[in-house]
Amino acid sequence: MPRIAIGLEYHGGRYAGWQAQAGLATVQGVVEVALAHVAAQPVAVTCAGRTDAGVHAVGQVAHFDADAVRTPRGWTLGANTNLPPDVSVTWAQEVSAQFHARHRAESRTYCYLICNRDARSALAAGRAIVIHRRLDEERMGEAACALLGEHDFSAFRAAECQARTPVRRLHELAVERQGDWVVIRARANAFLHHMVRNIAGLLIAVGRGEAAPEWAREVLESRDRTRGAPTAPPHGLYLWSVRYPSEFALPDKPESSWAMIPGLPRFS
Repeated sequence: MPRIAIGLEYHGGRYAGWQAQAGLATVQGVVEVALAHVAAQPVAVTCAGRTDAGVHAVGQVAHFDADAVRTPRGWTLGANTNLPPDVSVTWAQEVSAQFHARHRAESRTYCYLICNRDARSALAAGRAIVIHRRLDEERMGEAACALLGEHDFSAFRAAECQARTPVRRLHELAVERQGDWVVIRARANAFLHHMVRNIAGLLIAVGRGEAAPEWAREVLESRDRTRGAPTAPPHGLYLWSVRYPSEFALPDKPESSWAMIPGLPRFS
């Protein structure tokens, strides 16, 4: 049975996360219904990262198996015809049976968007958090450095996290300002439940001057979630991209439509 990989972008505001749940609107739910229409058979979709309620995606990747013979354009346009406006398939490609959206991912990148200015932003509503007090991105970057590498991230793990180990390797954690916008970018082999939002909450506290940059290492080494900052809100978080071995030759992540709107930041 052919295996198809797809790219997805979505606004997570009205969904109870990615994973299908009875009686709730989920991204997986609407994607599977849309693809089933195109395939003329039930479709089960596996994604690279199961985003939480309210979290968005620019470069989500998923796969499914189907007997139906469709062109990549047919899968993409057919799915989008049956999807709501806040979810879109950006590409489709037949892949080998060895491809698995979750297990073959080498790394995942998340970005956290902060609108940092006195006036509220109409463009940021539901797509970023707004902080009126000026953030010190240099202090935030200094704190971020302490979290790079392989560590026990128990202090940044949600209580309901079901991962077998709290050890993760954080390849990148960068803080960048673009005018009124501050972007936190994190790349790792995998993430714990709420890990990026808990890291963002700590970096925001440091940026506000509520704690010294050294606090990041203290929280990390404590392995105690209660020692950290409050979890940052979900609507600032985006699954930005997923990296796979080159053997699968997946398309590059396309420029997201929202990033082209004047006033919003552009970053890779």
